[in-house]
Amino acid sequence: MELNEDPGPIDSYVLYDQDNHVSSAVWDGQERGVLRCHEHTSMLDQWKLTPKQIKLVEKAGFGYLRLLPAMNLDNALIAALVERWRRETNTFHLTVGELTITLEDVALLLGLAIDGEPVIGPISAPSAVCEKLLGRVPEDLNGGMVKLTWLKEFFSECPEDALLEETERCTRAYLLYLVGSTIFSTTTGNKVPVMYLSMLENFDEAGKFAWGAGALAFLYRSLGNASLKSQSTVSGCLTLVQCWSYSRLNVGQPKFNQDHPDSNCFPFVLKWKGKGCCRTKCNVASYRKAFDSLNPCDVQWLPYRDMDYAAIPEYIQTSLVLRASRTMLLCFDKAERHLPDRCLRQFGMHQTIPKDVERWERKSRIVDHGADLMGKMDTALKEWSERWLHIVEGGNILDEEEYVQWYQKITRKYIGRVTSSVESEYQRAVTAMREIANLADIFSTEGLDSYNKGLIDEVKNIAHKCLTEPFEEIPKEKVTKKGSRKRKQKDHLSTEYE
Repeated sequence: MELNEDPGPIDSYVLYDQDNHVSSAVWDGQERGVLRCHEHTSMLDQWKLTPKQIKLVEKAGFGYLRLLPAMNLDNALIAALVERWRRETNTFHLTVGELTITLEDVALLLGLAIDGEPVIGPISAPSAVCEKLLGRVPEDLNGGMVKLTWLKEFFSECPEDALLEETERCTRAYLLYLVGSTIFSTTTGNKVPVMYLSMLENFDEAGKFAWGAGALAFLYRSLGNASLKSQSTVSGCLTLVQCWSYSRLNVGQPKFNQDHPDSNCFPFVLKWKGKGCCRTKCNVASYRKAFDSLNPCDVQWLPYRDMDYAAIPEYIQTSLVLRASRTMLLCFDKAERHLPDRCLRQFGMHQTIPKDVERWERKSRIVDHGADLMGKMDTALKEWSERWLHIVEGGNILDEEEYVQWYQKITRKYIGRVTSSVESEYQRAVTAMREIANLADIFSTEGLDSYNKGLIDEVKNIAHKCLTEPFEEIPKEKVTKKGSRKRKQKDHLSTEYE
């Protein structure tokens, strides 16, 4: 990359909102640093569920989500990914093409249903809903939201001999806490909208909703908001974002301990070992460099190909074809487009030039309780109802060559700017190391003894490690006026947990 090369897009009809995107600010030298990541899973294991409650949780469709590990989030990795998220297409624009988190990823990583009724319903008075379904009302219900701490204080321990009504109330409170701390986590801190509670009145009916599609709609909206240069926070299921990145991109992956879980366990997010799996954190600039120099060989296009599908429940297996459905995803007032035709290589297909994306205005449609939300979302609801009719297909190798030429014109090639000789040396070192890696990969070890084969393998490992792992963050020093050196205090990057 030349020092002042225009990073694009050359043709802005796809990425028409470039001026508001964070990448414009970064290119102009306005770093925003790590995003404040909102996910509140650290206290989930303090809820004591009885066997009766667990059965109700499973009925409602959250039997696998409750197994979600409390993961240490890599804020810098998430921030670097958000820099490449584009709300115009709901995809990550990387050097190798577009990738995205699809319905398949949600189903296999989280174990949530991606087929069924849309996650949308009537908006009732929050106090009335709490009184009816929880048996009590919190003092503070500002904005129709209840504090997670309040739910935990009053409902986290249900007696095993409790009456059915009390058991159901405690289970609803747990499920509201669960979705509010994971798939529907908000930037308001430790609160969750009461509107989700209305979906949990009947546990059998709750199990008919496409919670995975709702979670993805919510995440798309959250990533889109966070990609704007005016924003400093991000919410939604960030564990999903991080594990999606671990599964598909050879950047910043953690190293497993010998006792890590079986790689064929389900849901597949359990592969990433919970709290202990996050590697030593790098800064945003380091991850940015890694993504700016990403090659096709650094992408795991089909990460689930070798998974044990016998462990996947039938209701998820039969709905996986929806991974390639060009449809609209809904989560109450949020409607977001699912555009698998932009990332066909994630399904083992050749990538074609995708259809143009119709511009749609995102705005909150929820006003007061009693709002006719269903009527306001009729177009999106119709698209979701026709999801099985719009399964996309791939092209051939010639289509993919045409796609590459097209993509170079419409994408944002780089996020970071090369500003010094040090950066130029870095680029030259990457190029040289890539050549070494390629030579090591094609070198024939036939006829070599085990010792020399081991040496070749070591060269391969070292070369690929240098190419795929960003530099560790190094605290900088500054010189004071008196000439003494004062170490800068390292930013505290830990994730905010409830």
